[in-house]
Amino acid sequence: MKTDLEQKFFENYQHKATATYFTPGRVNLIGEHIDYNGGLVMPCAISLGTWLSVAPNNEKVIRFKSLSFAEEQAVPLQSSYNKTGEDWYNYPLGVFNEILKEKAIDQGLDLLFYGNIPIGSGLSSSASIEVIMAYALNEYFNLGYTRLELVLLAQWVENQFIGVNCGVMDQFAVAFGEKDKALVLNCDTLKYRVVACDMGNYCLAIINTNKPRKLSESKYNERVLECQTALKQLNEDITLNNLCELNGEKFALHSHLLTDPVILKRATHVVKENDRVSFAAKALNEGNLADFGRLMYASHLSLKELYEVTGVELDTVVDFCENYAPVIGARMTGAGFGGCAIALLENGFEEDFVKELNLYYTEKIGYAPTVYFSAIGNGASTI
Repeated sequence: MKTDLEQKFFENYQHKATATYFTPGRVNLIGEHIDYNGGLVMPCAISLGTWLSVAPNNEKVIRFKSLSFAEEQAVPLQSSYNKTGEDWYNYPLGVFNEILKEKAIDQGLDLLFYGNIPIGSGLSSSASIEVIMAYALNEYFNLGYTRLELVLLAQWVENQFIGVNCGVMDQFAVAFGEKDKALVLNCDTLKYRVVACDMGNYCLAIINTNKPRKLSESKYNERVLECQTALKQLNEDITLNNLCELNGEKFALHSHLLTDPVILKRATHVVKENDRVSFAAKALNEGNLADFGRLMYASHLSLKELYEVTGVELDTVVDFCENYAPVIGARMTGAGFGGCAIALLENGFEEDFVKELNLYYTEKIGYAPTVYFSAIGNGASTI
């Protein structure tokens, strides 16, 4: 990919790239809608991602081009920027805006991006673009940011510049991912540990429902507010900073404070999903993929019935998987409202899985999903 991108760079800019970087997308294996509630999540980096080639120019202009989008932009170097419209280049522009608050950059840059993460699929295409821009600037200009500082900077861009109230998981996973490992991340303390993710005789299937959604236009922010309401009501009786400070047993003692049945459902999902991450880490450590798969199905059911973020497309994928014997676990991944599901599929059944799923899904939904098979890869890197 590096050679192809650098050739395209030359064709677009008529001079050679001087550096190329890669940042993956991510899937969350389990622990959904937990990151903004201060709990445990279990993401991993995937082989799909974003590439960026860079070279200086002498015009004090930042040029954004992509092989994946028709829109391009050129802006003069200045002290700050504002979001303009909804185009993709707002994500790297927001990174420049934040970095220029703290660091001096007086060199114009020509930038060429390429990504193969399906947009709006829940595989963190936006976090991948944000982190690759932050990582590239840090490396190219030797700015001195730690990897964690880049993660927090990229999250700030998503929250404040783009306007999506995401937690830190997506940016963290695409920056810190490790090959054949899952990350168990505490979203409150940002402490994490790696868990060997030996899939044995199984592979990771990523199923794009092909129903796109934009988080800023979805009910994602509504769920954030509902969880904040639950926290406020629980704090009438106990002191909590985050919902995930409660486990299932402690939550049962105080759940009577949540008199709105919708708020109760949301909080119940969060607390029990947080517990499931710990159980899932134990299952992986023991090499017990059957238990891990059962936890995936339980997670999806909770997201469907309690958190109400799945929808008919994701439910159709998981319904198929539950009745397809070579799959031992499946669930939606990401924010929901469309996007992707993941499944643990027995090796050797890939072709049949795609065929049978396409038939089942198309009959119910009216169009086909797209299936990817991904390795678990490394985070942001220079290539």
